[in-house]
Amino acid sequence: MPKKLVIKVTAGADAPERCSQAFTVAAVAVASGVDVSLWLTGESAWFALPGRAAEFELPHAAPLPDLIDSVLAGGSLTLCTQCAARRDITEKDVIEGVRIAGAQVFVQEAMADGTQALVY
Repeated sequence: MPKKLVIKVTAGADAPERCSQAFTVAAVAVASGVDVSLWLTGESAWFALPGRAAEFELPHAAPLPDLIDSVLAGGSLTLCTQCAARRDITEKDVIEGVRIAGAQVFVQEAMADGTQALVY
């Protein structure tokens, strides 16, 4: 099993099943002891803002705020720099524990030895 799992979620409320799958896999991996780095890109960028995850609904899916809390408790949550800029989101706007970083950091994480990357 890889030592680290890097997950990029590109979907938000526009593709709720794909979005939920990414957060679920990240939370399950954290609970399984895997080092997880979850990246919010595209429409998922909105979930870096306080309260936005609570607005997300998908029948038979775990609540998004709970999944985010799980990831933050045992992994890392990163908001794409360009995605944040396009939505006028700054570091002062995001949930505590969310960092903003760009493609260079994503590539560095994804290419590290012992890392598996997934994109949703």
